[in-house]
Amino acid sequence: MQLKEFIVKRKKYYGFECELFSGSNLVFIKGNNGFIMCGYLNLETAERMRNIAAVVTGVKTVDDMLKKNIVSSTTHAQKVGIKPGMSVLEVLERIF
Repeated sequence: MQLKEFIVKRKKYYGFECELFSGSNLVFIKGNNGFIMCGYLNLETAERMRNIAAVVTGVKTVDDMLKKNIVSSTTHAQKVGIKPGMSVLEVLERIF
């Protein structure tokens, strides 16, 4: 289990990665206003909690996540312009 602090465009973010089982990782990036999660976490719960949240699949590390595109997002994320197909780097700017 690792907590990673990283900076993108002079803004600080926190990433979390944890191997749940061999080959199965939980990965998460937190911004000030929202978060990006792997497919293990529940988008419906984020929706119900009115979170700005987006999902990326097929990642094992925070570094993997930074290279991917969003596959889905909550309606609150969509209201701030986060849409499927956007790069994670674009989304980071909207959740800072």
